[in-house]
Amino acid sequence: QVQLVESGGGLVQPGRSLRLSCAASGNILSNYNMYWYRQAPGKSREWVAYINQFRNTDYLDSVKGRFTISREDAKNTMYLQMNNLKPEDTAVYYCSADGKIWGQGTQVTVSS
Repeated sequence: QVQLVESGGGLVQPGRSLRLSCAASGNILSNYNMYWYRQAPGKSREWVAYINQFRNTDYLDSVKGRFTISREDAKNTMYLQMNNLKPEDTAVYYCSADGKIWGQGTQVTVSS
């Protein structure tokens, strides 16, 4: 059973940075297009960033220029570097492989 495990969340002040990691069990990351999603309290889950097997990327408009998605297939790990965080970035962040396999999520709270 393939598993994804997110880490790196926490409480930070506005303007600070966090880096989320998504570690995959097994040698599988290279087989998938990978996504980051987030879900804020009382809101539906939304797509945040995407990276495919060729390292092409795309981002939600509100995070463009602040977030960077990357992957290290040799380590079976994907990352989301989040800079200049804003209170509206507060959410549980999930990684997903092809939108079919999901991690358990990691909480990101941006507050002064």
